[in-house]
Amino acid sequence: MHKSFYIDSMKKKLIPALLFFLLFFSEELLIAQTDGASFTIYLIRHSEKDLLSENQLDPPLTTCGIERSEHLASYFEDMNIKNVYSTNYLRTIKTATPTASSKKVTIQYYDSSNLKLFSEQLLNSKQNSIVVGHSNTTPILAGLLTGKDMKPFNENIYNRIYKVIISQNNKKLFVFKTSFDCN
Repeated sequence: MHKSFYIDSMKKKLIPALLFFLLFFSEELLIAQTDGASFTIYLIRHSEKDLLSENQLDPPLTTCGIERSEHLASYFEDMNIKNVYSTNYLRTIKTATPTASSKKVTIQYYDSSNLKLFSEQLLNSKQNSIVVGHSNTTPILAGLLTGKDMKPFNENIYNRIYKVIISQNNKKLFVFKTSFDCN
């Protein structure tokens, strides 16, 4: 009987504490799910480019780059993406194409020389979007969207996904590495 009393007493203390914890720490998640004001922008660099291509100004993707682009489409498969943006380069377009095709959306082109204006357009659209860019534009755009000072990254890096969550006046940045590996 003593053991049962102890368990009942613990339940009475634990349940309110658990409810408090869930309500306090998941408030933002609850708002994001119910108010419609929350949206996410994913920023990725184009997949591996062919450094041996005759066209060094606009090289195509390597076989690995094509595979990575298809992997990205499967990564975004269950996400409610409304827009896919790309610079007007073969490598970014070919990176964006599998995801745009799977989402049945047209790739929209943006000018990477005016990232400030583009960041404002993304924020004003309030829609879940994917932006394919370059090693010298992707982190800069992430910084403009979140108010952080970000620098370009090494040209050998292809596996980063910048996830920017916008909820009311709150902006959060998460950086992920994809599990895809060509080897």
